[in-house]
Amino acid sequence: MVDDLLAECRELAALCETLSAEDWHRASAFYGWTPWDEIAHLCYFDETALVSATDPARFVSEAQALSARMAADEPISAVARARFGALDGAALLERWRQGFETLAAALAPLDPKARLNWYGPPMSARSFATARLMETWAHGQDIWDVMRRPRPGNARLKHIAHLGVTTYGWTFVNRGLPVPDASPGVSLAAPDGSTWTWGDPGGVHAVSGPALDFCLVVTQRRHLDDTALRVTPGPMTDWMHMAQCFAGPPADGPAPGVRRVDAA
Repeated sequence: MVDDLLAECRELAALCETLSAEDWHRASAFYGWTPWDEIAHLCYFDETALVSATDPARFVSEAQALSARMAADEPISAVARARFGALDGAALLERWRQGFETLAAALAPLDPKARLNWYGPPMSARSFATARLMETWAHGQDIWDVMRRPRPGNARLKHIAHLGVTTYGWTFVNRGLPVPDASPGVSLAAPDGSTWTWGDPGGVHAVSGPALDFCLVVTQRRHLDDTALRVTPGPMTDWMHMAQCFAGPPADGPAPGVRRVDAA
């Protein structure tokens, strides 16, 4: 899992190495964040993840301080800007690179079932690494989009898809809604031509289509209507319109067409 996390981070870092000074400040469709904002966000939370893995008591204290800032309506993007604002794109990228390499080294020797604190319930070390991979991929997608470059798919998408499926119930709970009795059956076409499945894909409650599209929806990078996913009416459609595989209060994904990007 840590190897895959490192591969995801390194792939995004390689993309960022190609950005010009102007590119670092191009506004994306993700709340107007620039590539600089995206990497600052990842850098901030990789650094706090390292604190969680190495100094749990300090993490709890710092998490409480962050919660207070958020409660005072300070945007999370402003928090990252306050920490890294003196760095240009190249310097920020180097700091992030050092940070994710250090985080991976700290996570690698842990028992996969070891519990780590985060901004919600504690997670196993394996789930913690998976969540960092998911967030790296999702914020990386914003950079691929703003640069209008086609993004290659890979087997690491399966980690994100699995997280998307396993947060089915939490998506409803997080919004104060009852969890449907229906269990999702998911069948996804993997980048290598194989098929990934969860539950009973042939049942009456099913989602199927490209794995990439599923990951884009559960990370709220695309609206369902802008994908090739096939979803049965009822609970599965409700889920796909609200799906949120990341921690935090309920968030709404983009409207149809808003983040649909055609590569240049």
